[in-house]
Amino acid sequence: MVRKIVFVIPPAVELLDLAGPMQVFEEAKFYGFELELEFYSLQNSISSAVGLPFGNIPSFLEAELKQGDFLFIPGVDFEVLEKLLETELIFFDWLANCYQKQVIICSVCNAALFLGKAGLLDNRECTTHWRRVELMQMLFPKAKVLNDVLFVKSDTIYTSAGISAGIDLALSVLEELTNPLFVNKVARGLVVYHRRSHQHTQANIYLDYRNHINPKVHQIQDYLTENLSTEITIESLASMVNTSPRNLSRIFKEATQITILDFLTGLRLEKAKTLKSNPEYTIDYIAAQCGFKSARQLQRILKK
Repeated sequence: MVRKIVFVIPPAVELLDLAGPMQVFEEAKFYGFELELEFYSLQNSISSAVGLPFGNIPSFLEAELKQGDFLFIPGVDFEVLEKLLETELIFFDWLANCYQKQVIICSVCNAALFLGKAGLLDNRECTTHWRRVELMQMLFPKAKVLNDVLFVKSDTIYTSAGISAGIDLALSVLEELTNPLFVNKVARGLVVYHRRSHQHTQANIYLDYRNHINPKVHQIQDYLTENLSTEITIESLASMVNTSPRNLSRIFKEATQITILDFLTGLRLEKAKTLKSNPEYTIDYIAAQCGFKSARQLQRILKK
């Protein structure tokens, strides 16, 4: 099924709020995930917060959204936002209607205030740019506004903190639609590293230990992820990045805080758990696909 991602662009939009999430989904399309991206405007004439004009974009009223579609609303220049909160009553009614249809509504930065104005944040945990946390709590006292988190998911309402946090939210949405390994490819393609808020799912080996900038270690991590069933030695890995086994072990531990063996074992266990969900696979087949020497070794490690 082709998933639909819709962006509604307000006047004085913050460019990174729009371009960050949009690029995440465009990168996903590059890797073969079927997505339909659509763009609509809040007003007839749209330009960005820095004055960059947009072309002719259809009105949000023309968007056809259904249950399970995603709607992204990027943040805007704050002075313009204050005016929009008082004038765009039709838009707020439209947002409330989208919520009733179970469209998944995602705000980036201060666009969370649009959701509050539509009555979608009452008794709900949410977040926004740190500069607007106190204001949002004051304007919408029934909302449970959180500070110091990247994004919050509550039912079908997703809110994210300022600017680049929209990328984190988009990566998390993409993980809902695909899997952690695919998201890792997208994040690496964008040269960003997937971060998580405390509201998100538990950590995953494909995305952990990536918060570093050592290209050799990233190369080794990518190779290990994609070649679990092959025989792997520290000597062959070191040869790949033109260094010695001892030096590779050192720089890998410095960058990730774990050893190569621990990282490799984590990858193998994660894949084994995934394959075990298929009843047609025997334990011997799973062990072979994950690079374990025997089914007994896999079972022993799983028990631990």
